[in-house]
Amino acid sequence: MSYLKFDKNLMINLEQSLPKEILRTNQSGAYHCTTIVDCNTRKQHGLLVVPVPELGNSWHVLLSSLDVTVYQHGAPFNLALHRYSGGVMNPNGHKYIREFDCDNVPRTTYRVGGVILTKDKIFSSKENRILIRYTLVDAHSATTLRFRPILAFREANELCVANDALNPAIPEVPNGVSACLYNGYPTLYMQFSRKPQWTYDPHWYNGFEYVKDLERGVPYTEDLWVPGYFDIPIKKGESIIFSAGLSEISPRSLTSMYEKEITQRTCRNSFFNCLKNAVKQCYLDEPDGMYLLSGYPWGKILARNTFMALPGATIAINHKEDFERIADSGIKALRDYFENGNMHDRLLGIDLPDVPLWAVWALQQYSKAYGKDETRKRYMPVIKEILDYILDNRHPRMKVDGDGMVWIEGTERPLSWMNAALGGRPIVPRTGYLVEFNALWYNALMFAAKLAEEDPKAAADAARWKETAEKMAPKYVSTFLNDYGYLYDYVVGTYADPSVRPNMAVAIGLDYSPLDRRQRKGVLDVVTRELLTPKGLRTLSPKSYGYRPFYLGSPEEREMALHNGPVRPWLMGFYADAYLKVFGASGVGYIDRMLIGFEDDLSQGCIGSLSQLYDANPPFNGRGAISHVTNVAEVLRTLTTLKKFNMD
Repeated sequence: MSYLKFDKNLMINLEQSLPKEILRTNQSGAYHCTTIVDCNTRKQHGLLVVPVPELGNSWHVLLSSLDVTVYQHGAPFNLALHRYSGGVMNPNGHKYIREFDCDNVPRTTYRVGGVILTKDKIFSSKENRILIRYTLVDAHSATTLRFRPILAFREANELCVANDALNPAIPEVPNGVSACLYNGYPTLYMQFSRKPQWTYDPHWYNGFEYVKDLERGVPYTEDLWVPGYFDIPIKKGESIIFSAGLSEISPRSLTSMYEKEITQRTCRNSFFNCLKNAVKQCYLDEPDGMYLLSGYPWGKILARNTFMALPGATIAINHKEDFERIADSGIKALRDYFENGNMHDRLLGIDLPDVPLWAVWALQQYSKAYGKDETRKRYMPVIKEILDYILDNRHPRMKVDGDGMVWIEGTERPLSWMNAALGGRPIVPRTGYLVEFNALWYNALMFAAKLAEEDPKAAADAARWKETAEKMAPKYVSTFLNDYGYLYDYVVGTYADPSVRPNMAVAIGLDYSPLDRRQRKGVLDVVTRELLTPKGLRTLSPKSYGYRPFYLGSPEEREMALHNGPVRPWLMGFYADAYLKVFGASGVGYIDRMLIGFEDDLSQGCIGSLSQLYDANPPFNGRGAISHVTNVAEVLRTLTTLKKFNMD
């Protein structure tokens, strides 16, 4: 039985099929993304979207799509689907789809009269190249396939308008052609495993319309260029492989390349394997190090997200070496910031005050998985550097007070993960003492002290860290714990923000907390009652002022809503940690049931992955980026935690 399979009835119903998207990436940062009916609904969609370092830190759509037409007895049957101005859908090729299966590679099965044709797409793991295999499963008469490439050559967040500035030259290469529409772009090579008949017939196709951008209140219409078309006769049982990449390839190698790539894929035949594939899609292996992309299709490499996602993205799937490589890249950037004040070109936000706290938390998870001895040997020096840097008040954006508590000035610039802003100013002005910052700080001090106390050479450091933690514990409780049993979100001066927010779930989910078990349970009860949903935790309780459950409307309206209601799945990781700390093994069944909501979502939105956020009210629709590394990673980490409980 297929885990991610959709039949004809769903595929031909565009209300059901158009919202479902597929994503394939490689570790070079290139990707392919579209809907399961191959109709692009976002400007970021494309058959081949690649980074072009010469043009900045962004992605560029080179090949938007490849339209395929089946010819029999001179009659054309166009399998493509596009939306044009005014909502016109054409040429409605989705009516020929009989099945879509995404377990191993995305496979679409078409039936046109007596013709059965399958299309399999795979992304090269080592280079920026997509391979598409077309197989004629059945046919009762001579069949020809016509391929019409639709080119964009634009930045993924921009749109193209018909113009005379493009370079119309389409040089022929072995079994295909090449194109480079504008200066500064790489050349795109489009080749086949068999020699096609190429016809140069250039035209602008006008008025492509992207419904997702229309819904988001941003520009949504563009023109794209079609240079011509390929014709290839195909026999029953025969396969043809199409390649689009940034380098010319030997057509003879396409079949073996495709077969080799197939053997390297993890089949998406379970909840865990889907998430494993999804998180690995965010790996970026670059010459200067290994990184985690925050998500697709408009994610960036963010320092905070990297350390937050790191344990779930690596340890949870048994990728110890990848943890070390990604951690080393982050630590190198942190040290450069500590020593020289340098901002990293790729790892953005390295100066944010909670980044070093999340880094220590990530190393704590490494210690739990691989032991204290290995952690001391590999990471004790950087843990000491981080704690001393903060304790000595050298961090320009965070200070330690006389009680050992940390505070920030967040009124002018958002400094926490709740970073929504208008005009550069934070919508949620979290400033002063932040509940999760101080919880992470306490946890870091206690973890480091426990790690160092077994090393005689580090006894003085261990004593200093433990003393600071013990001094701040009562201040933390008196500052944040209120008479209603939950934690204030932030406290500045005499003002304590009463909003019920999920940051307190981080505080009660950490291994070391200033709160005792009874206090943790009281906080947990409030979180469960007011914030918990099948997709994670709300960013604000419905009972709190300013609650906005739906992430809809104009860019400004969406920004106002971003952290005032919509649900974040990654917070489920800390909720699960807290629940299991309070209830132990008896809580495993409950958390396991809560994860069903995430498994259900794998066949919605981005197939096999989790969205950036979800509406806070039913039916909890996915919004934002279609695949988000922190969400996927924390659900993976929760699954791994449950497995350990079951084994014990």
